[in-house]
Amino acid sequence: MAFVRVHVALAAFAAGVVLCHGVTFAQSAEKGKAEFVQHGCWQCHGFQGQGSTATSGGRVIADTQLPFDAFKAYVRDPTGSMPPFHQQILPDTDLADIYAYLESRPKPKSPSDIPLLHNLPSQ
Repeated sequence: MAFVRVHVALAAFAAGVVLCHGVTFAQSAEKGKAEFVQHGCWQCHGFQGQGSTATSGGRVIADTQLPFDAFKAYVRDPTGSMPPFHQQILPDTDLADIYAYLESRPKPKSPSDIPLLHNLPSQ
């Protein structure tokens, strides 16, 4: 039975759907990009979710390893200097789209795949 549930969950994810507490949200990475800009997320996290050492401690939020529920919980009640984005300001559907946008960003290169870093002096 657990095997079937895993396959159903994977199929739902592959179809571009976030399941959250029994509620289903259709995701749109394109719409999520617009929401990311509209709500000012880019100001601290960069337009690609790449982070900034000046504003987000360099935290990369693109391709997050957090499941949607954890991402949502953090956005609603963050730590540090990030303001909270409550349901009234950022509905769950829009937040699901932002999550889809961040998950759609290309994976960062490994440092070993960046030629410029090959000749750095060792410390």
